[in-house]
This record gives sequence, structure tokens and C-alpha cells, in this order.
Amino acid sequence: MADHILESRIWLPRGREEVFPFFADPRNLAEVTPRRLGFRLLSAAPMPLEAGAVFDCRIRFLGIPLRWRTFIREYDPPFRFVDVQVRGPYARWEHRHLFRAENAGTWVEDRITYRLPLGPLGRLVHALVVRRQLDAIFAYRRLRLAQLFPHGNG
Repeated sequence: MADHILESRIWLPRGREEVFPFFADPRNLAEVTPRRLGFRLLSAAPMPLEAGAVFDCRIRFLGIPLRWRTFIREYDPPFRFVDVQVRGPYARWEHRHLFRAENAGTWVEDRITYRLPLGPLGRLVHALVVRRQLDAIFAYRRLRLAQLFPHGNG
């Protein structure tokens, strides 16, 4: 079964030394997640974040409350990290975060490789609902990031 890929990119007018720590703190996920998803961190945020760290959260997926366990598979500050879902609604979820310095700011690039369970039914739900939901989540995330990291001294 083929995986789906979602990519998102935004330039923030701050250096990696300011941007990377924001993303590396799981407590900040609530700041960039739409409220309708009911995101809540359940476990203490692993601080400092490092490869091998695990944390749990709760979200609403298609209106259903679910637990989500994240494992930090790779961690290379301030350049990148990779988190994977080890428990949650997806058959596969791998989220690569890249931070590229450019023009006195930082490009934040996300690449999510994911797959829903349930074979043909999962593909149908993806086509009807999930892809649009994920696109909306990352549009909201870009909007919130632009507000949290405005031009100037903010």
C-alpha cells in the first residue's frame, strides 16, 4: 500500500537558535495545533529533547479522542529532527522537521510520510476527509507560526 506525503514550508524571520528550540519543545505543539483537535500533552515533555525520547498526547481524530505516542527517532539540533508515531490513528506517521538558515531567518520545512490503516477503506477516508484535514492543520500551523515569529522585534 502506498504512503502519502505532505510537505509544508514557511520562512520565519528569526535565526535557527530561536526557531529550533520552539519546535523541539513538545509543550509548544498546542500553540500551532487547531483547538478543534483538542491537543493535550499527557506526559511530561522530555527536556531536553533527544533521540530516543518518548511522549504521549491526546488528540481528536475525525472527532474521536485518541492517544498518540511519539518517539524521537533522530535529533540533530539545530538542523533537524524526526518524530514517528508509535501509537495512534495512523498505520505509519513519520514527520521530518528541517531548519535551514537563509536571509537572516529560518526556513521551517515539514515532510510527513503517512498511511492510514484499513487498506481500501483507509484510502477512501484519506481521499474524502483526511488529506483535507491535514492540509488545514498545516495551513493553521503556518498562520500561527507567522504570528508567533513576526517580522521586526515582534
